[in-house]
Amino acid sequence: MEIIRFKTFSVFILLVLCFSSHNVSAEEALTWGDCIKEAKKNHPDLISAEENINQKEADKVITRSDLYPQIDASADYSRIKTTTEKDSYSYGVSGSQLIFNGAKTSNDLKAASENIRAAQYSYRFVSSEIRYRLRSAFISLLKAQELLNITEEIARIRRDNLILITLRYEAGIEHKGALLTAEANLTQAKFEIIQSKRNLEARQRELLKEMGRFKFSDIRAEGSFEAIDPEPERPDFDALIKGNPSLEKLAAQKNSAFFGIKSKEADFYPKISASAGTSMSGADLPPDQDQWDIGIGLSLPIFEGGLRLAEIKKAKAAYNQAQADERSERDSIILALEQNWTGFLDAIDNVKVQKKFLVAAEERARIAEGQYSLGLIQFDSWTIIEDSLVKAKKTFIDAEANALQVEAGWIEAKGETLEYED
Repeated sequence: MEIIRFKTFSVFILLVLCFSSHNVSAEEALTWGDCIKEAKKNHPDLISAEENINQKEADKVITRSDLYPQIDASADYSRIKTTTEKDSYSYGVSGSQLIFNGAKTSNDLKAASENIRAAQYSYRFVSSEIRYRLRSAFISLLKAQELLNITEEIARIRRDNLILITLRYEAGIEHKGALLTAEANLTQAKFEIIQSKRNLEARQRELLKEMGRFKFSDIRAEGSFEAIDPEPERPDFDALIKGNPSLEKLAAQKNSAFFGIKSKEADFYPKISASAGTSMSGADLPPDQDQWDIGIGLSLPIFEGGLRLAEIKKAKAAYNQAQADERSERDSIILALEQNWTGFLDAIDNVKVQKKFLVAAEERARIAEGQYSLGLIQFDSWTIIEDSLVKAKKTFIDAEANALQVEAGWIEAKGETLEYED
C-alpha cells in the first residue's frame, strides 16, 4: 500500500514539474517602459533617422559657405632645364567673394532649412512607426504568455477529464468512444502547449528586434491587457492632424521645393564676384619678385540649349508634386484616424461582450461537470460544453489583445512617438 502511495505521489510531482517547467528558467522581466527606454537608445531605424538630420544640417553649412570669402594658399617649386638649369620658387594667396547671384544662395539656404525640418519630422515619423511596432510586439508577447498559461490550464482540465472518463469506462458506464475522445483531447492539449512555447520564442525575438537588441535572450513582458477607453464623443480629426510628423514632413518638403524654384530662377541673373591675390616668385629662396591683382568678375548665361528653362520646369513640377503629396497624406491621415477611432470603440466593446461569454461558459462547464459525474448528461453534451469553454477562453484573450493592438494603431494614427508615455 505504501509503495502505491509513493508511486502516485511521484507521478503527481512529475506532472507538476511538466506543467510548470516554463517558469523555472530565469527570465528577464521587461515592462513597457523598459522597452521604450531601450528602443530610444538602440533602435537602428532611429539612429539612421538621426544621422539623416545630421546630413541635412551639414548640407546647410555647405550651402552657406558660398556667402563667405573663398581663400586659397599655394606654393610651388620647379627646376627648369634648357641650355642651363635654374630653379623657380613661388608662393601666394588668392581669394574671391561672392557679391551678387540673384539671391540664389539665399533661397538655397531656405530650402536647406526646410530640408532639416523635413528630416526632423521624418525622425518623429520613424519614432511613431517604431512605437507602433514595439507596442505590437509587446502585446504579442503578452498574448503568447497568456495563451501558454491557458493551454496548460486546458491540458490540466483534459487530464482530469480523462481520469474521470477512465473510471467510468472501467466501471462499465461509459463507452470506448468517449475514452478515445478524451485521450485525443489530452494529446491535442499537449501539442498546443508545445506550439505555444514555440510561438512564445518567436514573439520574444520580435520584441527584442524592435528594442534594438542584437542577441536573443529569454524575456518576459510584464503588463496587463487593460486598454484605455477612448473618448465616447467624436474627436475633431482636423485638430488632431496638426503637428502630425508625416504631414509636417511633406509640408517642409513642399516649402523646400518652392525655394528650389526661386533658386533656379536666380540662375538667370548675372553672378558678380570680387577677387584679389598676391604672390612672390623668383629663382632664389625666398623669392624676391612680388605680384598682386584685384578685380571684379561678372558672368551671365546667354545660351545653354534650354537648360535653365528645363530646370525651372522640373523644379515647378517637383513643387506641384509635393503639394499633391501633402494633400493626399492629409486625407489619408484623417481617414486613418476615423477608422482607428471607430475600431478602438468596437474593440473595447467586444472585450466586454467576450467577458460575459467567458463567465457564462465557465459557469456552464462547472455545472456540466457535476451533472456528468452524477450521470445526468451524456458525454457528447458534456464535451461540447467543455469545448465551448476552451474556445471562450481563447476568444477572450484574442479580444483583449486586439483592443490593445487597435489602441496602438490609434496612437500611431495621431502621430505620437516613443515619447508619448513621457
